[in-house]
Amino acid sequence: MLPTPKKYFVTAGSAEGKNPLNAFDNALQKSKIGNLNLMRVTSILPPGVVYCPDMEIPPGSLVPTAYGYIISDVPGELISAAVGVGVSHDSFGVIMEYAGKCSSADAERTIERMLQEAFAARNMELAGTKIAATEHRVEKIACTLAAVPLWY
Repeated sequence: MLPTPKKYFVTAGSAEGKNPLNAFDNALQKSKIGNLNLMRVTSILPPGVVYCPDMEIPPGSLVPTAYGYIISDVPGELISAAVGVGVSHDSFGVIMEYAGKCSSADAERTIERMLQEAFAARNMELAGTKIAATEHRVEKIACTLAAVPLWY
């Protein structure tokens, strides 16, 4: 069993690439998580985890990460990705991811609504949020990505 994460941050980035995988990799680089081995996780932030926006994680580390992304090869299309963390006063939190064909402002609003709904479904009070979003107008092949890395 893995130990409880101690820190997290929210990040987002957009990039072009010569193919979909390189666009994804370049978006990871722009998000400052491109040299990590991401283990995709679902939407619960463990209790006691501290927000640390300037956190640095050693390259090659295995990092539990909630993320959303979209890749498009339609020139001129606007794509975005957003991620949000909702925290409670004294319990666990909830992470939500979204990616779509819209502006980053629309993606942020979607995340806010998703977090409100998730907390309402759990009968918990939403005490605060951290949100990161990005958008990109596709030139050839592009990716937008938003993520919440958890570090131990």
